Amino acid sequence: MSTNTQTTEKFIVIPYRKNRRNLTAAEMRPAQTEESAKRIAGLMAERFAGVVAYAVVVDEESGDMNEPRLLASYGEVPAAQED
Repeated sequence: MSTNTQTTEKFIVIPYRKNRRNLTAAEMRPAQTEESAKRIAGLMAERFAGVVAYAVVVDEESGDMNEPRLLASYGEVPAAQED
């Protein structure tokens, strides 16, 4: 059994809607590259209360993910999402 793990960097965009006074996450969107995640987030910012884009490294064997790296943030997002 090999000790080398196969990891992949994935890019995701999470839009937020304002529901009364609370922010709720809408459907997460994948992106192909870091630049496309930033572009998608910027475009989605016009239609949502807030949008964040992240890069995350995923272990392909176990499915474990590392702490996400913030790429872009627009508008109102939950406090834990702001970095």
